[in-house]
Amino acid sequence: MSSKKRSSSPHSSEGTDQPPSDSFFQTPTGEEVSHHLPLLATSDIVPFPAVVMSLLVRSGEGANAVEIAMNSTDEYLTLATFADSDGEGEPSAENINQVGVLGKILRTVSMPDRTLKVLVQGVMRVQISDVKEVKDCLTSTVEPVESPKHIELNAEHEGLLNRIQENLRVLVDNEFFPEEMLVILENVDGPGELTDVIAAHHQLELSEGQPFLNELDPLARLYLVDELLTQSLNRYLLNERLRSQAEERMSSEQREYLLRSQLRMIQQELGDNLDEDYEGLEELRELLENTKLPPKVRKEADTQFSRLERMPSESSEYALLRTYLEWLTDLPWGKRSRERLDLKRANTILSREHYGLDSVKERIIEYLSVRKLRRDPEGPILCFVGPPGVGKTSLGRSIANATNREFVRISIGGVRDEAEIRGHRRTYVGALPGRIIQGLKQAGTKNPVFVLDELDKVGSDFRGDPSSALLEVLDPQQNNEFVDHYLNVPFDLSQVMFIATANTVDTIPSALLDRLEVINISGYTHEEKLHIAERYLVPRQLDRNGLGKFSISFDKSAIAYVVDRYTREAGVRNLEREIGTLCRKIARGYAEGKQRKRKVTTEYVRESLGPTQFDPEANDEESVIGLVRGLAWTTAGGELLPIEASVADGHGHLSLTGRLGEVMQESGKAALFYARANAERLGLDPKFNDKCDIHIHVPDGATPKDGPSAGIALVTALVSALSNRRVAKDVAMTGEITLRGNVRQIGGLKEKALAALRYGISRVIIPYENIKDLEEIPAAQRKKLKFIPVKHVQEVLDIALLDGPATKSFSKTKTKKAQSKRRRPVVTPNETKR
Repeated sequence: MSSKKRSSSPHSSEGTDQPPSDSFFQTPTGEEVSHHLPLLATSDIVPFPAVVMSLLVRSGEGANAVEIAMNSTDEYLTLATFADSDGEGEPSAENINQVGVLGKILRTVSMPDRTLKVLVQGVMRVQISDVKEVKDCLTSTVEPVESPKHIELNAEHEGLLNRIQENLRVLVDNEFFPEEMLVILENVDGPGELTDVIAAHHQLELSEGQPFLNELDPLARLYLVDELLTQSLNRYLLNERLRSQAEERMSSEQREYLLRSQLRMIQQELGDNLDEDYEGLEELRELLENTKLPPKVRKEADTQFSRLERMPSESSEYALLRTYLEWLTDLPWGKRSRERLDLKRANTILSREHYGLDSVKERIIEYLSVRKLRRDPEGPILCFVGPPGVGKTSLGRSIANATNREFVRISIGGVRDEAEIRGHRRTYVGALPGRIIQGLKQAGTKNPVFVLDELDKVGSDFRGDPSSALLEVLDPQQNNEFVDHYLNVPFDLSQVMFIATANTVDTIPSALLDRLEVINISGYTHEEKLHIAERYLVPRQLDRNGLGKFSISFDKSAIAYVVDRYTREAGVRNLEREIGTLCRKIARGYAEGKQRKRKVTTEYVRESLGPTQFDPEANDEESVIGLVRGLAWTTAGGELLPIEASVADGHGHLSLTGRLGEVMQESGKAALFYARANAERLGLDPKFNDKCDIHIHVPDGATPKDGPSAGIALVTALVSALSNRRVAKDVAMTGEITLRGNVRQIGGLKEKALAALRYGISRVIIPYENIKDLEEIPAAQRKKLKFIPVKHVQEVLDIALLDGPATKSFSKTKTKKAQSKRRRPVVTPNETKR
């Protein structure tokens, strides 16, 4: 008995006796292998002995075969192709080819896509029979195909071997095969192993490789390998001949170019007209010479122009290179506007073109003052943040007019490709510079006012992150050598006055936001909208609709009616759209010669614009139990946020509905915990949470809502519903709550106050820490509202909840008169000044 280990049969199990010796056979290295082996069928590669193969195995029978082999002692299996190998069939006991290869698994690697990469060493040919499917795995009975150890070669065979080796050296020398091929062939044992190695390196298709594997006679395989190498050598010689012809053709084109150049010179000497291509090159040369290019750009332009001169006009690269040079001549390398920093003139322009926005105008004048004193292009990048339609972009245009600079605006909202900023490389078809360089070409100067609109809506995906490219554009320390991918030369952006606009800073990346100086622009008040409509919107729409030459006037009441009933926005964009609709209807009457309207009244607005889109924003609801008027901030301005609470018999379940965000849901839970922890002090049954279910709902359920500023409103609604006490209808509130009942600071107070005013609210409860923000609210609006600052939620409840009988309540006792009606501090207009 041999001392070598035996490979276990796939059908054997632990604890069984060793099979008899006739159920094993020996490999060329002397190892004993079972005749019964798991079978791995391949459809994309023909296995050969004497070579190492890398196979990708998917889940199923193949993976099971590998697993069984790995669990055996010597890790052997059968490798075979199957007849139906068109990529769609599946291996079965009926279609496995009868000649395969005994394989030894060297290594397995699990891939991320759940496939198994198996490294297998082909050992020897085997005859396959009795293929079965056992437990989702193909098994086979194999018999080894013995290769004769000593083969007698006659003169014909010797000549055949010499020709094979000579052809191999030619193919290796010309990199058809790797150089390692010669080293491998020097170590092969006999012509049989030689032919298998060569066939395996040819990567034959199944239709060619399987017949080669089926040939058991090594000498017969010599003829097959000789035919393979001859075909490969013929293909190589054909490719070489085609390449040589292509090079000769290129040489012929260069010769033609030289002759054409001489012909041009002859035509010039004779006074004949030059061809159009030559004239175009001369014009381009003149443009390059007359353009003041920086030294680096001049060197690149001269290099590329020299290439263009030597290039045939029929070449595909000719047009691309010419377009590139034309871009270099079109850019304002040395052109700049003469900046005018007259602060009085700037203030006049800003006041003439924009109504209100006093704090914003003041900051812009300060910004221009610093530039005037320093005479330094470096400075902060202004970012106007506010709702749509409040004049962010037009402020940039006014700054350009005030400083006598050109104005450029690009919208980068929705941009997801970094190449939109940096440009595309010239290797791409249809490549162009990025939007920054295109904007400078449009401006015609190197120091325009450059507005980057919708900065908060920049996206990112697999093509790159545009916001990262903007970091270099907006950084004064880096943008003096901004390199666009298309130009591939530096361009100085340090003299450009960049201004960004956004609706919110929440979605601007922090690294980019750090380079910006944010100037918040709040929504317009009702009075400001009336003034803007009278001074700007009505005259502009009359002129756009051809009515400027007619004496047409708008009643102030008609404009107010449009503002109140047809628009609800922080800006004036929809207001201008509705005024434009009225003007178009008037223009139709003039054009048809029918009705010549001279005055626009409220009645005409109703007739022209149809049913109102919004109801009168008056606070008509009565004071009711469980309904609190909260205040919310949105990107379009402030809004009234009604919050409803209701209780019913139950077991302490809290429901929060109205499409509330995570933060607002947490505020609701905090409100409930505060009520439970302070039930006795609030006059509630300490065990109310065991007796009732609570439902808190925020109407307009299709609109997402989030944020902590509804905390005190949630507590008030909850306590009102539990105690059966009504909530004052003229009170709105905003403020974050803590578990101790403290009221924390909130943002967007101006917008919330204007929303309360629109809805007819007279008193607004605010956090004590927000007193300083009242100065931002225009004085006319402050006079119409009473702002009540509070530090604790108990103060909120004392103000908002009214006394009244409790018909059915979860209160501890019947509602009594307020125990101590302390006078709450009311902030009057005079008290808001600091």
